[in-house]
Amino acid sequence: MKPRLVPRRSAGRVALLAALLLAVFGGLALSARGGVEQLVDYLALQRTPSFTVPAGWPQPVYDFRNNPITDAGFALGRQLFYDPKLSRDGTIACASCHQQFAAFAHYDHPVSHGIRNQNGKRNAPGLFNLAWQPQLMWDGSAHHLEMQPLGPLVNPVEMDQNLPDLLTRLRADAEYPARFAAAFGTPDIDSQRLLRALAQFTGTLVSANSRYDRYRAGDTDALSVTEQTGLASFRAHCASCHTEPLLSDFSYRSNGLDAEPKDPGRSTISGRDEDRGRFRVPSLRNLGLTPPYMHDGRFDTLEQVVEHYRSGVVDSAALDPALRGGIQIDDGERDALLAFLRTLDDPAFVHDIRYADPGARR
Repeated sequence: MKPRLVPRRSAGRVALLAALLLAVFGGLALSARGGVEQLVDYLALQRTPSFTVPAGWPQPVYDFRNNPITDAGFALGRQLFYDPKLSRDGTIACASCHQQFAAFAHYDHPVSHGIRNQNGKRNAPGLFNLAWQPQLMWDGSAHHLEMQPLGPLVNPVEMDQNLPDLLTRLRADAEYPARFAAAFGTPDIDSQRLLRALAQFTGTLVSANSRYDRYRAGDTDALSVTEQTGLASFRAHCASCHTEPLLSDFSYRSNGLDAEPKDPGRSTISGRDEDRGRFRVPSLRNLGLTPPYMHDGRFDTLEQVVEHYRSGVVDSAALDPALRGGIQIDDGERDALLAFLRTLDDPAFVHDIRYADPGARR
């Protein structure tokens, strides 16, 4: 149940309160019965997340000193993230493939879906803790958080947008010039401001409140005995690539999916044949919320993922040496590992209204 600002009152008094609140908070759709609850959501949406480095984490790669987070800048970035106007035909927003309830991944979709019902070629990864990533995308094609949106924006099977046309569209919009003026001082709309506003939103998507995090912080009751056994197994078999606390070392590796990779992966960017079939090691945070798995979404369940590492690793020239022969764990250790992996979910993150669609009725 959502918190209430005032005790229950008669319908007439609540209606009067709602009307007064509507006058103060212009544009908020308040109803007599639900006005207080909507006000709670409205006020929550106005709180801008502050970017802080969780205890024990390294310093981020992205430097917010060059793009300070402001209330207006964050709100503009959030609006842009959820606005389908960013796609050529006005049907696809960033949020279409990055859904908050799925830790900003595309739930139950093996690959991203773009305009005209076209399919991309890779799974849409969850968006969180991006400020710590030295490179972004499965192949590392984006070297900077502010540049990352350009990939899906101009991809012909995703948003299929032309940047000059997009800027013209935003300049002609009834609201965006004023929003850009509030965020950056003048109503000028250019590519740098567009990308910096998006970075103010996506850069604050910090997920660090799972049961695993609470256990690391000293709450020994946060994990069951079985889950602690799974953590020990994880550290013995997985942590060399999925390095704590971000649960990735952000390197590019082959995990033995195919002897002859269909997707060239990192080699498209590096130009090196030895990188064919290598992809960025993903963070395992929010793993239970982001199926399906792998760069092509081939596995539907975590059980399938773990079984791949136990018995399905395929040899290839690019295969990571640590995976030759697979990971040798028995059924009991497998079950404990699976139990631990589910402690990496962060429910507070996926329910944080500050990251929600500002236009959605909740």
